[in-house]
Amino acid sequence: MSTLRPYVAGVDTSTQSCKVVIYDPATSTIVRQGKASHPDGTEVDPEKWWDAFEEALERAGGLDDVAALSVGGQQHGMVCLDKDGNVIRPALLWNDTRSAGAARDLIRERGTDDRDDASSEGAAWWAEATGSVPVASLTVTKLRWLADNEPENVAKIAAICLPHDYLTWRIMGKPALDQLATDRSDASGTGYMARETPTYRRDILASALRIDEATAASIILPTIAGPWDVVGHGDPERGWGDIVLGPGAGDNAASALGVDLEPGSALLSLGTSGVVAAVSATSVADPSGLVTGFSDASGNWLPLACTLNASRIIDAMMKVTGLNYKEFDEYALSVPDAGGLELIPYFEGERTPNLPDATAELRGMTLANSDRAHVARATVEGLLNLMRYALDAMRALGVPLNKVLIVGGGVKSTAVQALAADMLDAVVELPEPGEYVALGMAKQAARVLAETE
Repeated sequence: MSTLRPYVAGVDTSTQSCKVVIYDPATSTIVRQGKASHPDGTEVDPEKWWDAFEEALERAGGLDDVAALSVGGQQHGMVCLDKDGNVIRPALLWNDTRSAGAARDLIRERGTDDRDDASSEGAAWWAEATGSVPVASLTVTKLRWLADNEPENVAKIAAICLPHDYLTWRIMGKPALDQLATDRSDASGTGYMARETPTYRRDILASALRIDEATAASIILPTIAGPWDVVGHGDPERGWGDIVLGPGAGDNAASALGVDLEPGSALLSLGTSGVVAAVSATSVADPSGLVTGFSDASGNWLPLACTLNASRIIDAMMKVTGLNYKEFDEYALSVPDAGGLELIPYFEGERTPNLPDATAELRGMTLANSDRAHVARATVEGLLNLMRYALDAMRALGVPLNKVLIVGGGVKSTAVQALAADMLDAVVELPEPGEYVALGMAKQAARVLAETE
C-alpha cells in the first residue's frame, strides 16, 4: 500500500444516516469517522444519500490518504434510473409496506392453487428459485407495485439498482450506466437473483414489471461482482481517481464482516429493524418466508430473518411512559416479570411474522400491572420475544446457532443486556459498540486492495 495513501474507507448508507470510517489496516483501528443524517420516511430522493455522504465524508476528514473504499447499505431499496442516469422517482425503501398486495400477487401467480400462504405452491416456487418468498420489503414487490400504480415510470426505466449500488456509482462520478456494480449479498435480496448462482432471473424481472422478457433484457442491472473484486475507481474530477472501489455489500452482510462472524454464531442487530443472520456454507430455501436465503459478502450464504420493529419498540413506549432511556431500563428491571402484561410490538406492521398491516397492542392489563415498571418490562420482553421468534425460525431450518452476538443501538439498553440470554435461549456476547457495517466495508476494501497488489 502506498505510504501516501495508507488507509481505507468503509461507508454505511443506512436507513437513518450515512457513516464514513477511515481505517488503518496495518493496526486494525479506525483513525477517524464522520456521520450525517438521512431524511425520515420510507420514500427518499437518492440525492439526499449523496448529500449525506458528502457531509459525513467532510466530517471524517476526506479521502486524501485513502487507497480503497467500499460501500455497505440498506437492502432492497428500489432505485430506478432513466437513460441519462437521472432518478425517475424517489426510492422506495425496505420498510415501505405499500407493496404488500403486490407480494401476495407475485406468490399466487407462481402456483396453481391461487394461494399466497406459506404452504402454497407459489411460496415453494419462490423459495426454490430465489431463496426468498416475496414480502413487502423486497425490491421485486416494489417493482410490481410500480408497474401497477405508475406504469408511466416503468416505461422510463433504463437501469435499476440498490442504495449501495447507487452511492458507489456516484462515487465513481456517474459513469455510464453499465458501470453500475453490486455484490451477491445485496443482489440476493432483490427477489430476482437465482438462489444458487449469482445471476439475475430476467424472467422474474419481466413478470414483476409486467413487460416482455426482451424489454427486461434491455434494462441495465448492476454487475454482480465477486467478494474481493475491484468494481471501479473514484471520480477523477474529485481527486479520487486512484482510489480502488470494492463491490460493497448489503448492510447485514457488511455487519457480518465487521464482527468476523463465523459458522455456528448468529449476528443479532437491534437497529431500526431487527436482524438475525448466520453464515452458512449452503443456501437455504424456506417456503414459509420467515428465513430468507441471502448470500453473504465472502462467498458463502447468509440465511437471515428480519423484523420491521426493533429498537423503535422501546422508543415508542418511552413516549408512552414519559421515561428517558436510563429510567426506562431501571423501571424494567425493578420488577421480576411483566406481571401478565404482554406487548405485541408490531408498530410498523411486521415482516417476521409477515403481517404488514398489523398494529401494536398491550394485552393482559390489570390494576396490578398498569404502571410504568410493568409496561417497561413488557416492552423489553416484547422486543426479545420477537427476536426469539426470528432465531427459532432459523433453528427450525437446521442452521446451527451456538452463540448470538448482539449489536446495534438497541443493545445499549441495560434491560436488554440483562434479559437477552434467558429470553433468546443462547449464549450471548456483546461486542464493543461500533459502526460494524462501515467497519465491515473497510475490511472488505482492505482485502480488495491487497488482492490488487
